[in-house]
Amino acid sequence: MAIGQLITSLGDWTWWIVAAILFVLELIVPGVFFLWLGLAAVVVGALDVFFDMSWQVEVAIFAVLSVISLLISRVVMKGREIASDQPNLNKRMLNHVGRRFVLEKPIVNGNGELTIDDTIWKLRGPDAAAGSWIRIAEVDGSVFLVEASGGPEG
Repeated sequence: MAIGQLITSLGDWTWWIVAAILFVLELIVPGVFFLWLGLAAVVVGALDVFFDMSWQVEVAIFAVLSVISLLISRVVMKGREIASDQPNLNKRMLNHVGRRFVLEKPIVNGNGELTIDDTIWKLRGPDAAAGSWIRIAEVDGSVFLVEASGGPEG
């Protein structure tokens, strides 16, 4: 069945059904994308009630309104990041930056390991003997970049 036949067979309900499907997709798929397309379908459905338009004009209006609504969504959603009490939840390594630890194993040729809680982390930094204090300076991918530290306080 061609799109023209489908739209014609559903009549005035076409765009309301499309809008409902898009709103359901918005509930299923994460992100705020299908909402804006659904709103465009609602507007075309409302226009279809008052004006007799061919299906090609309806699809064209839907396409234009979809682009416009997506552009508006970028303006509306910009800067609306959700504040979190755990901003590093998926970036656990960042929680350790600035902390100081005693090396259990030496850093040799710039590479070493450090066990924090139940996880073994890779280290990169200046050579240091076991028992030395190090401070985690930054994160590079999945490796801690460390520097020598004078002790727990410094």
